[in-house]
Amino acid sequence: MDMSYSNDERAFQDEVRTFLREKLPARLSAAVKSGKRLKKADYEEWHSLLNERGWLAVTWPEEHGGTGWSAVQRHIFEEECCAAGAPRTVPFGVNMLGPVLLKFGSEEQKAHYLPRILDGTDWWCQGYSEPGAGSDLASLKTRAVRDGDHYIVDGQKTWTTLGQHANWIFCLVRTSTDGKPQEGISFLLIDMATPGIEVRPILTLDGEHEVNEVFFDSVKVPVGNLVGEENKGWTYAKYLLTHERTNIAGVGFSNTALAHLKTIARDQKSAGRPLDDDPYFAARMARVEIELEAMKTTNLRVLAAAARGDAPGPESSMLKIKGTIIRQEINDLTRRALGPRAMPFVSEALDQGYNEEPIGPDYAAPIAREYFNNRKLSIFGGSNEIQKNIISKAILGL
Repeated sequence: MDMSYSNDERAFQDEVRTFLREKLPARLSAAVKSGKRLKKADYEEWHSLLNERGWLAVTWPEEHGGTGWSAVQRHIFEEECCAAGAPRTVPFGVNMLGPVLLKFGSEEQKAHYLPRILDGTDWWCQGYSEPGAGSDLASLKTRAVRDGDHYIVDGQKTWTTLGQHANWIFCLVRTSTDGKPQEGISFLLIDMATPGIEVRPILTLDGEHEVNEVFFDSVKVPVGNLVGEENKGWTYAKYLLTHERTNIAGVGFSNTALAHLKTIARDQKSAGRPLDDDPYFAARMARVEIELEAMKTTNLRVLAAAARGDAPGPESSMLKIKGTIIRQEINDLTRRALGPRAMPFVSEALDQGYNEEPIGPDYAAPIAREYFNNRKLSIFGGSNEIQKNIISKAILGL
């Protein structure tokens, strides 16, 4: 990394590195670095280790179990975790719902749900998108009708990431059809064990079960599970999305992927010379590295604002666009660097414990899956086209 750190920041960096060296299980690090599939227990193990150290909720205030870190400290932590091969922190509870509850939840909701997010009692998933209501999220049709002390929820959510592991889901539901579509949406917390909920897997192009459909059939949800005010959920949804989009930028992941690409480019040959000596390929690598360095500065500005308690604004859309383009470009360059060696996709080779003869270099195994899976980055969390509309309205006033 090219940033100049203060003595205190370098001391913090050393502290993070020591923690990762001593506490990150070697088998987990090896699995992440080699692109192996992680199991639910792997994520939970890392979640528990971070929580034990007090380093899980990096965006939360200290009085609620957060770290109270500066923007630079959060940046350092993300980069060091990615470089060490730490599993990603599953974001739905800690990085998405947590900030919403801290900002808009009742004191009872904070007291009940926040500790359960930290200790891993609850695994949350996100109930936003629906068939026909993706980028146009305000057109959602899942409805919640008040019936005494409960809402009765009917409808369907889709692309629910890791919903097969979750025991709770935070949902956008329609509680009114009056006025603009955005004005009739509410934010509900729903126990996945409630009768009437069905989770069906969606298998992606690479054969993975990462996303799901979730169906609600006369599901009874206590009124106390409403976050904030009825019909004000669009405000809370947008607040959550700014945190999600900032996270999608993935500066640390791009840094690690770029270092991996450079290793491959030094190893692979073009016309008998290392690929990184090829002017065209070297120029593309240099361009993406320059763009990544520029994005780091914007990312730090947004993190600094969040550390002051401000919600990320349209800058989160800028990060989402640029971050996903950079990650996809690195994936594309990696695939091109490996040439035909990037083509084979042996699904079982990505299971932990697989020890058959590798096809090509060890680092080639996950490349096809990463390339295809990360095509979604520019779509989820609000497509990049929608983010450009947000920027044009919020910043340019168009």
